[in-house]
Amino acid sequence: MIVVTGATGNVGRPLTQALAEAGEQVTAVSRRAAVVPDGVRHVPADLAEPQGLTSALDGAKALFLLLSGDLHAPGARPADIIALAAASGVRRVVLLSSQGVATRPLGPSRIAMRAVEDALRESGLDWAVLRPGGFASNALAWRESVRTQGTVAAPFGDVGVPIVDPADIAEVAAACLLDDRHTGKVFELTGPEVITPRQQAEAIAAALGSPVRFHELTREEAKTAMTQFVPPELADDTLDIISAPNPAELRISSDVEGVLGRAPSPFRDWVTRSIAAFS
Repeated sequence: MIVVTGATGNVGRPLTQALAEAGEQVTAVSRRAAVVPDGVRHVPADLAEPQGLTSALDGAKALFLLLSGDLHAPGARPADIIALAAASGVRRVVLLSSQGVATRPLGPSRIAMRAVEDALRESGLDWAVLRPGGFASNALAWRESVRTQGTVAAPFGDVGVPIVDPADIAEVAAACLLDDRHTGKVFELTGPEVITPRQQAEAIAAALGSPVRFHELTREEAKTAMTQFVPPELADDTLDIISAPNPAELRISSDVEGVLGRAPSPFRDWVTRSIAAFS
């Protein structure tokens, strides 16, 4: 049995579906009640209270660990989840980490995530670490403004990074959970192209078949919006990257193709699949 945390999110949902379709027994974990694929067990639990995972981990052979925003903050103890998994008999953990662990190692949230990676390596479990850059699905933050005002509002409109489709992350995660060949490896996951927020707005407009105006936010405005959902430290670390990406953050990684045998999906493919959210 494989346990998927964050199972109702943009990575966890397709991962749960992929594992179920592969014939695996799956336990989907999320904070709230959720609809899951047929045959999948759902366990509500808050990862900030690791003992709540005890029933979900009973009989599990593998765990996909996705940490919510508050568990990236200094002072959180997400490594306790790894210890609980090991004590429960889990043999393999695939951790969704962050590209910034390597490219911005001194950011407060990156220091915290590095500690989780280190705890996993030292746990004695089989492991794989996924380090994605920005997610294409972050564009869902614009869905209401696109629907009601025909507007995308974002900072640093002409600064791009190679954002990754969360469905590609899910597919790589499934491979790491199911295939021993990926054990003990770290994968940097990016999309196939550098794309700016302004270009993302253009892609949404093209998929909608109607104009979408781009409005550039200041850094302060963007941080205010972000801190409604993530700790200030994570917001600052993210804004540092998207305002002035360094060469490592602009590099197109070959790891998606190396695992899946195909190129990563471009942003326009994600928009096509997700266009109902903006309509």
